[in-house]
Amino acid sequence: MADIKLGYNTGYWSAGPPSGALEAIQEAEKLGFNSIWTAEAYGSDALTPLSWWGAHTEKVQLGTGIIQMAARTPAATAMAAITIDHLSNGRFICGLGASGPQVVEGWYGQEYPRPLARTREYIEILRAIWAREAPVEYHGDFFDMPVDGGMNLGKPLKSTVHPLRNDIPIYLAAEGPKNVALSAEIADGWLPLFFSPKEDAWYREQLQAGFDAAGDATKKDRFEVSSGVMIIPGDDVQKCADMVRPFLALYAGGMGAKGANFHYEVFERMGYGDVADKVQNLYLDGKKEEAAASIPLEMVEDVALVGPADKIKGELDKWRETCITEFLLSGPAMMLPIYAELING
Repeated sequence: MADIKLGYNTGYWSAGPPSGALEAIQEAEKLGFNSIWTAEAYGSDALTPLSWWGAHTEKVQLGTGIIQMAARTPAATAMAAITIDHLSNGRFICGLGASGPQVVEGWYGQEYPRPLARTREYIEILRAIWAREAPVEYHGDFFDMPVDGGMNLGKPLKSTVHPLRNDIPIYLAAEGPKNVALSAEIADGWLPLFFSPKEDAWYREQLQAGFDAAGDATKKDRFEVSSGVMIIPGDDVQKCADMVRPFLALYAGGMGAKGANFHYEVFERMGYGDVADKVQNLYLDGKKEEAAASIPLEMVEDVALVGPADKIKGELDKWRETCITEFLLSGPAMMLPIYAELING
């Protein structure tokens, strides 16, 4: 089998920047990793650290994993993308996502309904700005350029800066079936979360629906699927799984409200509805440790690689057979050579 591409995820900040991020990024480039990625939730933003750390690299691609669309107008995101793409000599990947209603409505003060339709409009505007073929005029359900109102002095404008690339790649974060299909239809790549090899056929169906809607017979061959994969090597499988359980509990139980948690729905589709219910109830009651402890090993092993090196290498075959084209890894610099050896030998 051909080597799978590797990327490095710096992850979310906590009270401050992740320790050792620059060292790990430089190690990733030294090892020949394809990309590095930054994230944002409701603390640090994704673009500033990507520029800062990216300035210390030369070849690795620089991706946002992800820019929350509610955080910026399409024009602001398009401007940032043009800027970083120039400064990095054409290495920027614009990773986008809708986030969830708690963050969008609570932090950004925007309404959340119809995120797919909003995403479609957002990306159409990005493409129009980067194409720079004409002043941008767009009148949709969510975005109005120029706006109808105010002083009524707005006029269609064209970026003063010529993009280094008019086709800056867009990767869309998606979990639900319609959103996964949308990524294949209108984006250049898909950023899954909690990908499970046993769900590969189902995901391929959604992607194919998107490729069909795009009407481009060649798109499937150049479409990227860059998926985060947690790898915890160690002799004791359960102890390794314990490193993953709090992360799964946070997303399945604590991210979003009951009835509006897309991560919960991912595990429900995998057949862990009862577990997800229990985790969510415990987590929302403030019993975070109990929530994590209630996650079975099987559920961890469906979305992560844990345990002795030989076990991980044996399980990697089923991951290689999926639609994933790039593994996005996390951890300190010292772990990256170990990951690379486990995955590609």
